[in-house]
Amino acid sequence: MITDIIQIEKLASTNDYAKEYSARIKPEQDRLTVITAKQQTKGRGQQGNSWESEDGKNLLFSILCHPLYIKAHEQYVISAAIALAVSETVKESLGAPYSDCISIKWPNDIYYKEKKMGGILIENDLSGSSIQNCIIGVGLDVNQVVFTSNASNPISMTNISGTEYCCTDLLNSIITKFAQFLEMLKTDSETAKEQIFADYMKILFRNDGSLHRYKDADGEFMARISSVDRTGRITLTDSNGQARRYEFKEVSFIL
Repeated sequence: MITDIIQIEKLASTNDYAKEYSARIKPEQDRLTVITAKQQTKGRGQQGNSWESEDGKNLLFSILCHPLYIKAHEQYVISAAIALAVSETVKESLGAPYSDCISIKWPNDIYYKEKKMGGILIENDLSGSSIQNCIIGVGLDVNQVVFTSNASNPISMTNISGTEYCCTDLLNSIITKFAQFLEMLKTDSETAKEQIFADYMKILFRNDGSLHRYKDADGEFMARISSVDRTGRITLTDSNGQARRYEFKEVSFIL
């Protein structure tokens, strides 16, 4: 798979730049375009949240890809794949004993214990039943030590280990892993999906069989994670044994 990397010192948003760039090119399913920035002035997270990042300290990038071989109703596999690529890179870079505490919080946040170190925002442009343009924005807290925003639980790799990391090396590892997932999906889609979702469930935050606190439109409740299906819906089984299925934004984790 061909990878083009566009490095820019300062951007409002790498996702917005990728969106503008995609309008000027012809989609090629064997090509990735990666846009990186040392500083984002209007970086976005899920649910419209902003992403705090000290200049040059963290990894901020977007991937533009064209997975025409993935059907629109199965697009969640992309979310699982990029979350795995990021989490596996972080685990390898941190090493033991910290790597055992890395998880993916549904749908695709990267966590260390109960603190957030990475976020992913995906925007898909559909063509019929296929995905023509997929823009994946990633923010990973790498070397920042002090966080001043009102985010409740940020943490960086340096906070965890006391070591500074090379953002370029981290980026290269994430892109390599993600490209490998896409190649798997293109050549043997069903087997690849099974493997990706199995690996995703193994590292899923709170997928330990225990009851934890959650909140939906009706209030707080205790439940355990039962599954995440291929559309991205999570099923929680509450303390009364009732299965509750949720789309993204319909339920929140109480930490």
